[in-house]
Amino acid sequence: MYQLKRIIAFILFVAYASLSAKGQVGTIKGNVTDGRSGVPFANIGIKDNKGGAASDIDGNFILNNVPVGEQEIIVSVLGFEKFRQKVNVINGQETIVLLVLKPSSLALDQVVVTGTMKETFISASPVKVEVITQKFLQTNPTNNIIEAVQTVNGVQEQINCGVCGTNDIHINGMEGPYTLVLIDGMPIMSALATVYGFNGIPTSLVDRVEIIKGPSSTLYGSEAVGGVINIITTKPEKMPIIGFNTYYTSHRELNVDFAVTPKFGKKLTTTLSGNYYRNQYRMDFNEDNFTDIPLNNRFTLFNKWSIARKEHRIANIALRYYTENRFGGVLQWQPVHRGSDSVYGESIYTNRLEVIGSYQLPVSNHHLRIDYSYNFHDQDSYYGKTPYRAQQQIFFSNLLWNRKFEKHDVLTGITLRYQLYSDNAAANTDEKKFIPGIFVQDEYTIGKTSVLLAGVRLDHHENHGFIFSPRLSFKQKIGTYTSVRMNSGTGFRLVHLFTEDHAALTGARQVVIKSNLEPERSYNVNLNINHVYSFANGTGTLDVDAFYTYFTNKIIPDYSTDPNLIIYDNLAGFCVTRGFAASINHSFAFPLRVNIGGTFQDVYQVTENTVGEKVKQKQLFTPAFSGTFVVGYKFRKLKLSVDYTGRVMGPQKLPHYDAPFTRPETSPWFTIQNVQITKEIKSFSVYVGVKNIFNWTQSSPLINPENPFGKDFDTAYAWGPLQVRRFFVGVRWNLARK
Repeated sequence: MYQLKRIIAFILFVAYASLSAKGQVGTIKGNVTDGRSGVPFANIGIKDNKGGAASDIDGNFILNNVPVGEQEIIVSVLGFEKFRQKVNVINGQETIVLLVLKPSSLALDQVVVTGTMKETFISASPVKVEVITQKFLQTNPTNNIIEAVQTVNGVQEQINCGVCGTNDIHINGMEGPYTLVLIDGMPIMSALATVYGFNGIPTSLVDRVEIIKGPSSTLYGSEAVGGVINIITTKPEKMPIIGFNTYYTSHRELNVDFAVTPKFGKKLTTTLSGNYYRNQYRMDFNEDNFTDIPLNNRFTLFNKWSIARKEHRIANIALRYYTENRFGGVLQWQPVHRGSDSVYGESIYTNRLEVIGSYQLPVSNHHLRIDYSYNFHDQDSYYGKTPYRAQQQIFFSNLLWNRKFEKHDVLTGITLRYQLYSDNAAANTDEKKFIPGIFVQDEYTIGKTSVLLAGVRLDHHENHGFIFSPRLSFKQKIGTYTSVRMNSGTGFRLVHLFTEDHAALTGARQVVIKSNLEPERSYNVNLNINHVYSFANGTGTLDVDAFYTYFTNKIIPDYSTDPNLIIYDNLAGFCVTRGFAASINHSFAFPLRVNIGGTFQDVYQVTENTVGEKVKQKQLFTPAFSGTFVVGYKFRKLKLSVDYTGRVMGPQKLPHYDAPFTRPETSPWFTIQNVQITKEIKSFSVYVGVKNIFNWTQSSPLINPENPFGKDFDTAYAWGPLQVRRFFVGVRWNLARK
């Protein structure tokens, strides 16, 4: 009997101890934030425990019945990196935590402005906007913004001159002049600046890059035919006190970025930053006795001021100065040969000044803002013995009024643009143009799942009269995770011949303009399907796009009629750009992220020949397929990350050359791939890597390089990379604000 009592007592003790252990729980209460505001709808859970919670609209959450002891909180939400933090839970007590998330490399749910000219979330925008963040720009160091953005599906860098290295951006098969590049929403990178000015925008200044594929002439006017790239510079209040980044390559390229951001009191903040890039290595791996890439000595200084005002009204101004000395040519060329007919070289001196500002007027309950910009561009160039000297000034302002009603969000604007241009080329004359415009846009919310965006713009040009540009966009949400967007509109663009093709200066051809060149006009429709999904405890997005653009007029230089001429005329026919694209962006539960995309496109023109037959011609330097990929993995314990980036280019139609200068008229498939390893050491990051791992380069892009002053010399046979494999090492340091 005594033994039975002892057994029962032992069983009761074990049961009581077990129940007591299970009863030892606590509560975790906290806020999920991005450092500025709460992050809603984040998933918060405890590792190896079932259940969890979601943050509310302000980012607040509560986890009840959490086992005592050290626990690991795991937070996941679309647009941010997966977050982990260990906490100690005490029995019967509340543990208060603040969880600060970091945006993911290609954030899917952040604020953008380019699609509608006002702040909105990517997921809510009726216009599809793709975003490249500063963090993504750090996965593959570059010294210019063009190389950075070509990692976006459907965006391609095109080198237009194999000697001086002029380049531009193609979007969905449309050439560089059809892409409008903005800095902080201001169209200051137009006309003359597009030839060399892109290379003077250091990535260190960039907070993010917003990309729209398709026409946006309704909001931004001329040149926004193929798409818009808006480079958003970092706000001073978001900058570290001191920032420094430098790297050096095995091709002796040195790139240095620096930034200093003091704060004057509670209201005034400024950033002074700069970039220096130097490359003086005369490479000739293709053995044509010409530099493979141009030598360069470039300096940029940027200063941005921000004033904190009541009711968060905007007040900022920024200034940027950019100077560059660029040379490409025969290896034996020296500065004394500049402009001579003895040793061929292309030497370009560029000086540029920009002013950008925005001020929100103190009008209660109304968002009335003026955006303004000014830029001065001076270019002093020699292409062999041919001089090209040009100056351009553009004054631009936008008066914007935004008013929200019950279901309508109305934006109206008055645009004033005045530009001065002069050069010494025979194809252009001095010009002074005043281009006023007005636009109105209404974003109409239909129920909880549909948004209709309608807009119209009217510009007046002295030589072309009134130009009307309508736009219609529609977004339909299907269920919780799928959205369909349809965008349609018209595009127009005024032609600037130097921007179109400066080959008129690099060879012996003469320019002939057969008739008064009218604005280029197009009609476009884009369809996008976006689906957010969960897979393998991770999240991702699937994007599918279809696009179609029809040009009723397009100015295409004619090189084939007469080998001694470049003939410009209005299009006697039509042009079509069409295709589809798909991309997947996925973040796994473990620290691996993958982005893969591909674009299929068909770009051609249809004209009539001398006997009245319709002839279809494919556009040069336009691959039928292009693809991009980004793979990143982070070893958390080692604070080490590996980023693998690349692109794949399909065959392209190339120019025809007669014997004895015949070249292949179709390019082969090729791929450019890069890898970078980054080690974090407190406030420092050290990175090393390889660009163009497989050492893929094309043969010489020059025709008849033995006689560069002859009539057959041509620099435009550039379809692939010209720089061979190189290694790099760099260091990044930030002194963060407390």
